[in-house]
Amino acid sequence: MDQDPSLRLTRRQLIQGASVAAASTALAGAALPYVHVADDDTIQLALVGCGGRGTGAVGDAFASGVGPLKLVAMADLFADRLEGSAGHLTQALKERADVPPERRFVGFDAYTRAMDCLKPGDVVILATPPAFRWVHYTYAIGKGLHVFMEKPISVDGPSSRRMLHLAEQGSAKGLKAGVGLMCRHCVARGALSERIRAGDMGEIILMRAYRMHDQIGYFASDPKPDGITEMLYQTQRFHSFLWAGGGAYSDFYIHHIDECCWMKGAWPIQAHALGGRHYRGNSVDQNFDIYSVEYTFPDGTKLYLEGRCMRDCQNAFASYAHGSRGLAVISENGHAPARSRILKGQTRDSAVAWAFEGREPSPYVLEWRDLLTAIKDNTPYNEVQRGAEASLVTVMGRMAAHTGQTITYDQALNHPVELAPNLDMLRADSPAPLQAGPDGKYPTPQPGRNGDREF
Repeated sequence: MDQDPSLRLTRRQLIQGASVAAASTALAGAALPYVHVADDDTIQLALVGCGGRGTGAVGDAFASGVGPLKLVAMADLFADRLEGSAGHLTQALKERADVPPERRFVGFDAYTRAMDCLKPGDVVILATPPAFRWVHYTYAIGKGLHVFMEKPISVDGPSSRRMLHLAEQGSAKGLKAGVGLMCRHCVARGALSERIRAGDMGEIILMRAYRMHDQIGYFASDPKPDGITEMLYQTQRFHSFLWAGGGAYSDFYIHHIDECCWMKGAWPIQAHALGGRHYRGNSVDQNFDIYSVEYTFPDGTKLYLEGRCMRDCQNAFASYAHGSRGLAVISENGHAPARSRILKGQTRDSAVAWAFEGREPSPYVLEWRDLLTAIKDNTPYNEVQRGAEASLVTVMGRMAAHTGQTITYDQALNHPVELAPNLDMLRADSPAPLQAGPDGKYPTPQPGRNGDREF
């Protein structure tokens, strides 16, 4: 457990210090002009984590129009997932994917072997469950590699502090890093942010965000089957376990939280929340079915986040900002296209005062174009601090729901409990960070019973 006093940071200090699309879809939609780096300076890629997000990230990189690029190594815990991804990417990328069997690695040390195939200045894609992000980022910095990492990038206070310090180390070495909060690269949201800053909707007085849908991903898990270790089972089903992915809250809701904070131009200072489990049948995961979180910004403005993963209920997927002169639709009906606009009244059927016009390029591709252009031009570029802050704000809301307490930003940041300590020492036969009880079920949050601990 990290108790180093030097790692205790306040939100003010952080602010002062600041200066899964499928691969085939991304490749098919590439419409950006191709930009060559030096003729003999191909950027090599290694993929660590070969699920849908990692495979899609490779496709987005090649669709960015910046290159030349070549995929040369892949790593995963599961051989079938690696081979499926490799087969798809080889077919889609042809000669730009050069990943023979000897550069396909399986196991808990596979990330080191994949990165060892790269030279300094190449790029590693980190798309494993977020608990492992600090471990893999540490190794990448040591190898002199640029990084693209999926969100969220931390799952608790200790891992957030660790990622913030790693961001400083990476920047000090001139290494670039992108974080998969692609909404920040959206041209429509960017235009809306400019309009809000210009005062077109007056002062923001209230924000609302909704993500309500079926039980997607690994939200719910049945008891561990035979034939798989506890460690592999929990890592595979990372949405179900707080240590591995921050649970459904951290993984599903971070985009809505981040885009609202972008429009507000601030991070919340505290969160208060409700949540609960309902008719879960045989599920053994640690998630609540519903979350209702009130975030408070420094000026007192509120952001209300409503999340739900339940079948046959009314769905919603949108973010809104109410201003003193109108309503801003930040995004609606999905992450992309955003369909950003400002309405003259406070309801969605109000007259339109402004709307983004024109095509919205894929933000999944644009985030790669920005990263690779920074590498090509050798300009400062590191999104890890902002990614860690967004992840921490998400942790803060999750903790508030799971504890039944008001949790401040500083409390979340400096919380001493690390959900999965010593992940850098993990081996194939290591015990899982979370152990099931005699009934085969795992501890779930019980608000009001565990103080400031989530379970």
